Amino acid sequence: MANVPPIILRGSDWFAGIGSEKSKGTKVFALAGKVRNVGLVEVPMGTTLRQIIFNMGGGIKHDKAFKAAQTGGPSGGCIPTQYLDTPIDYESLAAIGSMMGSGGLIVLDEDDCMVNVAKFFLEFTVDESCGRCTACRVGTKRLHEILTKITEGKGTEDDLDKLEKLGKIIKDTSLCGLGQTAPNPILSTLEYFRAEYLAHVVDKTCPAKVCKSLLKYQITEKCKGCTLCTKHCPANCITGTAKERHVIDEERCLKCGACMEQCRVTGAIIHH
Repeated sequence: MANVPPIILRGSDWFAGIGSEKSKGTKVFALAGKVRNVGLVEVPMGTTLRQIIFNMGGGIKHDKAFKAAQTGGPSGGCIPTQYLDTPIDYESLAAIGSMMGSGGLIVLDEDDCMVNVAKFFLEFTVDESCGRCTACRVGTKRLHEILTKITEGKGTEDDLDKLEKLGKIIKDTSLCGLGQTAPNPILSTLEYFRAEYLAHVVDKTCPAKVCKSLLKYQITEKCKGCTLCTKHCPANCITGTAKERHVIDEERCLKCGACMEQCRVTGAIIHH
């Protein structure tokens, strides 16, 4: 609608002169996430992700490494580093597993877990499904259950195949655009960040240290025995006397992170 007044005032030839060969005009994006400058940006079609994120967006916050850009809203795909120079238009985004959608552009950095990201966006489509078709109503719930299982450290390599097969079935058999695009976050992260999924199901670790069930807390030799961690541990799983190195009982640990938050000695408590 915002394009209509200038087209009427300046003509269709003027509008068609902006943008790429296949996608004409401009597009407004809501730039958000781990980027220095957030907000609305209007760019000609064909502008690259790199130009938007690093020129207009000012780059990644705190000089972290760029990991992915999620475009198109909750049912868009996650685009990795190798496609930063992809021109943004409808065809180019679809070719790499994402979409233009509502114009959302969320920047993710090295501290984001792509498995957890896929699970987060899928929660929206599960909630928004109208329930008319089985593929979307039931299928998205099954996808969410598998992702939850993986982030809790209970997943297997077979679950990755299930995610891929079920995601493609949902795309092909759903009645509306919501169901047809709902698997995009999963399918794109499986394609571009499969190593992170394998780390979760094979090594039982979360490389980004986001999935709490996969974290292991350890008290190092730097511990001064101040006892702050023992006083704030809700599970009472930390033992040790004053001025001596403490120990965490991993079987009882809730992985809440309260010990790290309270510890005043850098490196005394680590998670891996």
